[in-house]
Amino acid sequence: MADLLEPKEITVTTMAGAEKTYTISKFPAITGRFIVANYSFSSLPKVGDYAANETTMFKLMAFVGVTPASGSMLLLKTPELINNHVPDWETLAKIEFEMMRYNTSFFDKGKVFAFFKDTVQPYLASALPTLTRSLGPLLRAAKQNMENSNPK
Repeated sequence: MADLLEPKEITVTTMAGAEKTYTISKFPAITGRFIVANYSFSSLPKVGDYAANETTMFKLMAFVGVTPASGSMLLLKTPELINNHVPDWETLAKIEFEMMRYNTSFFDKGKVFAFFKDTVQPYLASALPTLTRSLGPLLRAAKQNMENSNPK
């Protein structure tokens, strides 16, 4: 089945209420390590990096297939294929979630919260002092910019 590891069919309900079938699969080990390591952190609000998250999403979606009427599975390896076969952003998010759940043991049954507690909290704890030290100079600069922009 198009060189997919342990393929599994899923049905996703789109925002319009239609049901679409996709074939998801396991990641190869090294690619899976990259995707799991980058996917979680790059999507954190105010800390993450959207470009990195988007790159990771494209890697993830390369292991998702659709089978059109022709019967030959297409892997969603390009932005054009994703946009042609995934009708909306919410459906894409559901597919991404199902891929992460299928490829990890910690996205199921609430284990994701333990994963984030063990991995994200130490990162935030180390970043917080730096952010706090930066806050004073940033506030002073913002105040100065506001004072300079007010007509007198």
